[in-house]
Amino acid sequence: MKKKIIGIIPARMGASRFPGKPMALINGFPMIGHVYHRALSSKKLDDLYVATCDQIIFDFIQSIGGKACMTSPAHTRATDRCAECLEYLEKKIQSKINIAVMIQGDEPMINGEMIDSALEPIISGEAEVSNLCAALYEQEEVDDPNEIKVVFSKDKNALYFSRKAIPHKPLGPKILSYKQICIIPFTREALIKFNSLESTPLEISESIDMLRFLENGIPVKMVETIHNSYSVDTPEDLSFVEEQFINHPTQMPCIDQISLDKLNI
Repeated sequence: MKKKIIGIIPARMGASRFPGKPMALINGFPMIGHVYHRALSSKKLDDLYVATCDQIIFDFIQSIGGKACMTSPAHTRATDRCAECLEYLEKKIQSKINIAVMIQGDEPMINGEMIDSALEPIISGEAEVSNLCAALYEQEEVDDPNEIKVVFSKDKNALYFSRKAIPHKPLGPKILSYKQICIIPFTREALIKFNSLESTPLEISESIDMLRFLENGIPVKMVETIHNSYSVDTPEDLSFVEEQFINHPTQMPCIDQISLDKLNI
C-alpha cells in the first residue's frame, strides 16, 4: 500500500530574530508563498499545508489557492507545531498519515528534488527521522550562529547539531563542515513521539529541535544534497536571497498566475 506523505510548513510572525519574517517580500511576493510554491514541485508529497498561529499567514496562503491550518500560539518549537497540524489533518480526513515532512518557512530556495531525496530513508524504512544537509565552503557561514551545523557518523547518523562551528578546525585536519537544511521528514510515530517528549537540556541550550531526538537515543539520518539553499534569519539574509533570485531567474517559483495586486500585501 502506498504511504500517504504530507508536507507541513510551520510559520509564525513572532520570530525573535526577524519579526514578521514569513510575510517579508522577496521580489514583491511574501517569502512563505515562495516556500509553498517551490515545495509543490515535489513528486512525492500527496498534499501540502502551512501550519500557523497567525491569521495573516492563514489568509494569505488561502488567497493563493494553498492550504493552511491554524495551530496554537503556545508552541516554541516548529516540530511541535507540525505535530499539532498532523493530528488536526488526520481528524479532518479520518485517516492516518504515514509520513510528515517539515519544511521550514524560511527556506525560500528549496526545491522538490531536495524534499524527495530527504524522504528516501523514511520511505525505505531505513530511518524514523531524516534531515537534509549541505557542505559549507565559506568560513562566514561556518561561524554564523544562525546556520545550524551538524556532524555525523560514517553511516550518516547525526552525532550532534550546534550553532557553533563544528568540528573545531584548528585542532585537526581540514575537513568540511555541514549545515542543516530544514527539510525534515518523520514517520507519523516519530513526530507524535517528539511532541510527547519533554524538552531536553541540549535542545534548549542550542535551540535546535533535533537534539531532543538525539538526547533520547533516537537516530537522525542525514541526507546530503548538492543544491544550494540559504535560510532567512535576518533582513540581510532576505536581501541576499532576493539577489540570488534576480541573478538566477530560473530559481523563481511559477507564480505568474497570481495577481499580486489582488493580494493586498
